[in-house]
Amino acid sequence: MRILTAHLLPALALGTALLTSLPARATDATVARGLIVTLKAPSDGGRESPQATRERLRAVAADAGLGGAQAPMPVGPGAHLLPFAAPLTGTAVQDAERRVRLNPQVASVEPDVRLKRLATPNDPYYTDGIQWHLRTPAEGGAAALNLPPAWERTRGSAAQVVAVVDSGALYGHPDLAGKLLPGYDLISDLDTSNDGDGRDPDASDPGDWITSSEAGSGRYPLCPAEDSSWHGSFIAGEIAAATHNGVGVAGVGWDTRVQPVRVSGKCGAWLSDVVEGIRWAAGLPVSGVPTNPTPARVINVSFGGSSSCNSAYQTAIDDAGAAGSLVVVAAGNENGALTRPADCAGVLAVGAARQDGLKTYYSSYGPNVGIMAPGGPGAADTGPRLYSTSNAGLRGPGEHIYDSKDGTSFASPLAAGVAALMLSVNPALTPAQLISRIQSGARPFPSSAAYPTCRVGMPASSACNCTRETCGPGLLDAEGALRLALSPSAVIAPIGSVPAGSTVTLDGRGSAAVAGASIASYQWSQVSGSPVGIRDAGAPVASVSLPDARGDWVFRLLVTDSEGRAADNYVTVSTFGGDVDEGGGTTGPAWGAGLWALALGALWHRRTRRRTAATS
Repeated sequence: MRILTAHLLPALALGTALLTSLPARATDATVARGLIVTLKAPSDGGRESPQATRERLRAVAADAGLGGAQAPMPVGPGAHLLPFAAPLTGTAVQDAERRVRLNPQVASVEPDVRLKRLATPNDPYYTDGIQWHLRTPAEGGAAALNLPPAWERTRGSAAQVVAVVDSGALYGHPDLAGKLLPGYDLISDLDTSNDGDGRDPDASDPGDWITSSEAGSGRYPLCPAEDSSWHGSFIAGEIAAATHNGVGVAGVGWDTRVQPVRVSGKCGAWLSDVVEGIRWAAGLPVSGVPTNPTPARVINVSFGGSSSCNSAYQTAIDDAGAAGSLVVVAAGNENGALTRPADCAGVLAVGAARQDGLKTYYSSYGPNVGIMAPGGPGAADTGPRLYSTSNAGLRGPGEHIYDSKDGTSFASPLAAGVAALMLSVNPALTPAQLISRIQSGARPFPSSAAYPTCRVGMPASSACNCTRETCGPGLLDAEGALRLALSPSAVIAPIGSVPAGSTVTLDGRGSAAVAGASIASYQWSQVSGSPVGIRDAGAPVASVSLPDARGDWVFRLLVTDSEGRAADNYVTVSTFGGDVDEGGGTTGPAWGAGLWALALGALWHRRTRRRTAATS
């Protein structure tokens, strides 16, 4: 009986591997005055005099070629600073650190780097505290994204594109100047488009108002009268408003670029247009439309529906993922179970938290929520809202302004922006790895005795205390996600099903480390299946000869980079033909326990992979 399939295991295993990854230092902290060293205990187990410790430290320094340094200086109860003769920078610091680490008497070593003040945008809405959600939790509240320390690692990259599949964008807004790529208008219905034509290269937003005479008419059945929303422009500003320019608001990614993909107009969007918008954003072919010249690695979709995921949505999401694009979606505002596309497999579904970290009264919820992020309190609650770029025009565009909104539609782009920051430091991350790292770096949920606990199937009419079963793994933390993004990527070429008795190649050459590091070691091992030998288990490419029987085998690749950071991944090989393997794969209690653990892990993964999107 087959327990696992090849496409389930990588994301399942990666989250566990990240828990043991070593934390990374800020990439721009390159000036060091020495090394902070902790020695191992003396080999005889006895207590060591301060003089003996100093002598050992001097010997370590001499062996590492750090002669001429000053006397070691205590740092805390067990560590000492070995000063350099003069401050070192860049690779010279790394080389000195490696030489000291190789000494068998050293337990730990790290550079004594100069710390900078945290990056602080000068945009008025940020400096005045109105954009509370971008600050550290100590400054902005329990749900704040913790962006200042993340910005010390990276402020994004113009090479990373986030597609906003929405209502288009206001290209003339001063806080979006230079941040918007040419997109595309994929609205196929003239009544919806409101711009007089069908699909074309103009992704600007003409407005999506519905007049009182249009409301509920034959052209717009069930549509209420409403003013223009400028929905896509608000989301674009959240992700990548021009930051540190002394104007308006700050964005998650100072240097990130946004690609507007217009699918929504008067009265919303048609499912077929949204699906095609996802495909076009990922660089996939769309009939009658030129291929996207700048495919997006992150795609934000803040639309939803009332039914479960369908094949059209799932196929588009699967194809986008195969092309390397993460689809981030809003969880929904129905205070109930997730619906499409938020319940589709392979997406990151983002729920909305209030400033205090509790689930908002409106956010949809359940075990398939991928992460919780700030969404504002909503009209029936109190607390600060989210501010971003907008327009004063009630119908067509008017004066460019800033406005406040609430909803999971506006929590989702915050997670999309963090994903783009992660890709700026590690472009090799796959969609599954982005999700795993975001979830592994999440902060725990707070709790308030004044509110009930969120319960699946029992919606509360107020905010409620999140649990893992109702709100996913925790609150989005940009610094935690960035720290884990610096881990290497363990990438295994897919294998799938092969004839029984085959010799198969385990290929990990696609594995990569972040810039400034390299893959230092590879280690292949077997996780399940009848025992087989792995040839060249310590090489990037290994091989195994499988028995002449039907079955499943799972192999693990552990990669470690030159900085000591590790990550792993798994691949499943299934055989067909040959004799029936009555033994089920392997024998013995340890192998049986391993198979049961993998089976339970697969069931958990099937539940939690259903990350999805919802409407504002």
